[in-house]
Amino acid sequence: MHVKRLYRSTVREALAAARQELGPRALVLSTEMVPAQGWRGWMGQRVVRLTAAAERPPVEDLPAPAVSEERTGVSDHRHVSLSNLSPAQAGIAARLTAAGLSMIFAESVARRMTQAECRGGSEAALRRALSTELESDRGDDDAFARFEVFVGPPGVGKTTTIAKIAAQERAARRRPLNLVAADGFRVGAIEQLRSYANVIGVPFRAARSAAELDKTLDASRQTAFIDTAGRSPADASFAELFAVFASRRGVRTHLVMAADTSVASAKRILDRYAVLKPSRVVFTKIDETDSILPLFNLVHEQGLPMSYLAAGQRVPEDLQRATPAALAAALLQEPSEAVTCH
Repeated sequence: MHVKRLYRSTVREALAAARQELGPRALVLSTEMVPAQGWRGWMGQRVVRLTAAAERPPVEDLPAPAVSEERTGVSDHRHVSLSNLSPAQAGIAARLTAAGLSMIFAESVARRMTQAECRGGSEAALRRALSTELESDRGDDDAFARFEVFVGPPGVGKTTTIAKIAAQERAARRRPLNLVAADGFRVGAIEQLRSYANVIGVPFRAARSAAELDKTLDASRQTAFIDTAGRSPADASFAELFAVFASRRGVRTHLVMAADTSVASAKRILDRYAVLKPSRVVFTKIDETDSILPLFNLVHEQGLPMSYLAAGQRVPEDLQRATPAALAAALLQEPSEAVTCH
């Protein structure tokens, strides 16, 4: 089978090119919105990429081809019906999907936009629609649990994230809290969090064993932010430390992941830390990736709300709660052009 990709300004033009080059028996495999080639792509222009296939070379004397128009909806290698969307809304959904948002979520966002908003191509209107769609699973609670526990792989910024939260809370609300280093594996991590606690002016405790952690939690009279080692939950020593939380109430666990983590690695991280039952996700290092959309899609599909977004090392500036508005803004910060309707 001969497979060919064609790049044109519209689906209609791409179909016409497929008919001309592959003949009347051409089969449309997929259509996608992609950056234009060359300088047009650098300037943010996008085109339709149509992938088609034919069993044999084109035959010029055959009648006009019957390429099904029903198979030309923009998709990510999937045939998805957009019949319940208006043409303008379908255009929004298609562009959001081409930018990297999952099809189901993109359609939900498009349904929240009026015809006028779609045709106007307003980024503000799109951001409002995204924010509204994100309201149902927000995780930016202003009220803290008694024990806020941060887990995740090494090097993702757990310690710095805790310091940022603590510094912001002390500066804005003078809220009483403790910092706890439950990391018996890295002396440097304990000293780093101790230094932050001294600067912020909050109590600090280090727990190098399960017994010490148990006593530390008993002694805590206010919200405690607990830093943990970047080790696998399957590690016996780490599992022993975490067993201390099993019998306690008021425990909320945040899984911290770097925004530039690949989807494949993120899936493994989610599977590995599932035993700890995280109820929130923190994205760090947002400034080190072109788009958080791939990671967001995965976390959203898992039904895990996001609590914080971090972009940089400055304490406390480079952190914000993952409010629907903040998350919508982060999702739109991508190298593609502004989303508009056809």
